[in-house]
Amino acid sequence: MPAYKRILLKLSGEALMGDDAFGINRATIVRMVEEIAEITRMGVEVAIVIGGGNIFRGVAGGSVGMDRATADYMGMLATVMNALALGDTMDKAGLTPRVMSAIGIERVVEPYVRPKALQYLEEGKVVIFAAGTGNPFFTTDTAAALRGAEIGAEIVLKATKVDGVYTADPKKDPEATRYTSITFDEAMRRNLEVMDATAFALCRDQKLPLKVFSIFKHGALKRVVQGEDEGTLVHV
Repeated sequence: MPAYKRILLKLSGEALMGDDAFGINRATIVRMVEEIAEITRMGVEVAIVIGGGNIFRGVAGGSVGMDRATADYMGMLATVMNALALGDTMDKAGLTPRVMSAIGIERVVEPYVRPKALQYLEEGKVVIFAAGTGNPFFTTDTAAALRGAEIGAEIVLKATKVDGVYTADPKKDPEATRYTSITFDEAMRRNLEVMDATAFALCRDQKLPLKVFSIFKHGALKRVVQGEDEGTLVHV
């Protein structure tokens, strides 16, 4: 039995790269979709916010000196490309994805409308939120917190390269240990970089728990959804 009925999964664009320098690694995206399909078969309603770093990284050099808002809009368009790739892979895996964009590009994907998103989730479709919040100066982490609160998700799952929140950077400090759980206030007090400050504050204020785990660990997503000791739970 799953521990959660409805989740918001935050995937970074970098998670789609696999071992590549940028872009989308086919084997990686197929494996991720298989893991997502597994939890939908358990009856979990899944919404996803996806980043765009894997695509934007390829043009980041050209954005040096660029107006911040312009660069952010470029990043939003990169998330739309990732959302389309993710949706296509899901479709081929037998899932029913719906991509909804925070910026209007109706010829490509449908606009984000909250009641429609809720309807899709109740119908068992996987909703992929693209284009962040639709505003510059806000990260896709903030979009994940915002959309998670809007759709009434029980938890935000932040899929990363590390398997949780540590006392220090585990790559630099061999003595670093993983927190099984930690409060928002303690994480802020210890200056642990879990999410950007806006996203973190939004989750805390909405009493929306956050679980940080590694998307690269096989079966980790299923274990998280079943409430097992995987990753780090950040709570009020």
